Amino acid sequence: MADPTSHPTSTPEAVLQDADELEAAQDEEARVQKCLRDADELKQDGNEHFRAKRWSEALAAYRAGLGRLPKRRPLETERGEEREAVDGDDGDERSGDGDSGEDKEAKGKGKAEEVEEKADEPVQPPSIEAELECARARAIMNANIGACYVKLEEWKDAVSTCSEALKDDPNYMKALQRRALANERIGSWSSLSSAQEDYNTLLTILPSDSPQRVAINRALASLKPRVEAAQKAETAEMLDKLKGLGNNILGRFGMSTDNFQFTPNGEGGYSMNFVR
Repeated sequence: MADPTSHPTSTPEAVLQDADELEAAQDEEARVQKCLRDADELKQDGNEHFRAKRWSEALAAYRAGLGRLPKRRPLETERGEEREAVDGDDGDERSGDGDSGEDKEAKGKGKAEEVEEKADEPVQPPSIEAELECARARAIMNANIGACYVKLEEWKDAVSTCSEALKDDPNYMKALQRRALANERIGSWSSLSSAQEDYNTLLTILPSDSPQRVAINRALASLKPRVEAAQKAETAEMLDKLKGLGNNILGRFGMSTDNFQFTPNGEGGYSMNFVR
């Protein structure tokens, strides 16, 4: 009688499958390590150009290095958003000569299956250690690209690449500092508010005795009135546009927004009065 607690003997097929998976894992590990070495060589080239103040050449080298690295694997939430985008794709419904309902259903199904196949593609993932190495390398490369954009005064590109660096390393101080600086230079209400957030994040990361805290607190103090001024200016601009739109409509009836007065009602709201 067989012992029910004994483990079944591996079949030849299972042994072959295990061997194939091990070989695939080793091949993927070797590929990732080569990518890391190639990227590091390009990063060193970029560093030489950057030290020589050749910003465009440094940028090209860093971007080439980033291209050698494996892409960041999307999180489950990002995959979910991609699937939702496919499910909600109804652009053809607005045109009278678009696809029929059956065609749309088939097309939508095909897109959904394509996303599923892409997400579930049986590629042997690298080890956790290799994943961490790649994430760190991507963060550094993106932050270096951001530094080049700062030198070239391409502020929006600097914000974008530093944000990419922070996806791989949310506490990367250089990326936070460069993104905050770039957002300060952009100067819009939302950008200045984002700079405030990054500086506050840096204060939570830096040690209490770090000399950088003085400069960050100084930057925060100077940002506060700028944020308030930008908020007022953009709010006033928005109201002016709304007023212009209202006057355009009311003008057809011989009226304007000046015919409507808003007065505080003492309860936190406003009362509207019509005047001729």
